[in-house]
Amino acid sequence: MEIITSVNNKLIKEAAKLEQKKYRDKTGKFLIEGLKAIEEAYNSNIEIEQVFVTQEKISHYEFLEEKIVCVEEPVLKKLATTDSIPDAVAIGIQKHYNENILLSSKRVALFENIKDLGNLGTILRTATAFSLDAIILYGDTVDLYNPKCVRASVGNLWKTPVFQTKDFSFLEKYFNDFSRIATLPKSKESTYLKDFQPEGKNLVMFGAEADGLSQQLINFSTQKITIEMDNKVESLNLSMSAGIIFYKLFLL
Repeated sequence: MEIITSVNNKLIKEAAKLEQKKYRDKTGKFLIEGLKAIEEAYNSNIEIEQVFVTQEKISHYEFLEEKIVCVEEPVLKKLATTDSIPDAVAIGIQKHYNENILLSSKRVALFENIKDLGNLGTILRTATAFSLDAIILYGDTVDLYNPKCVRASVGNLWKTPVFQTKDFSFLEKYFNDFSRIATLPKSKESTYLKDFQPEGKNLVMFGAEADGLSQQLINFSTQKITIEMDNKVESLNLSMSAGIIFYKLFLL
């Protein structure tokens, strides 16, 4: 088997471009790093175009057969997006979902203007843990396929359908018959989470940590809830808040 030894190899240079959002958007591809994430992607029917791996680790990736490209460690280092070099780096094809999934969904969470990649990855992992039907990324959100988000999701990026939109009419189309739950700081209009009893189909909406939910989404809501907490703490990390509310609303 031929081994790629140069970081200037054309195939490697093209793959390395996927660290940039504009190339991910242009090609519809993204990078997956490490055995666990690559296995999870493969088992979730993500199309793997190629996997770059050193000769010593090839036996771990035999399930990808003809997709294997053997490289030396300096080449793998060029493709890696962390200081520590993974066992392998794969190129995957981004997954797109049919919106009709939302017609039969009952447990959906929306995140508006989320900016933290690590938070988003953790939220996707938590959504899988509590069997959500879908996630909506609304407004100006970070890139779902950024390598940091892919890593933070720990192989769960493709287990819950994710839809991205800036169009409010999209929400009106699919969620008018849902209970639309705004998560907010405590006010006269909000109910503490411990006193809230979800029923039927629920869309729970979270705003960015810095700004909270927009007034448009607050107006769209049919119910408002607040996580009760010690008054010495002003707020919780977004992914932590999501985990607590998912547990209350969506625990099987």
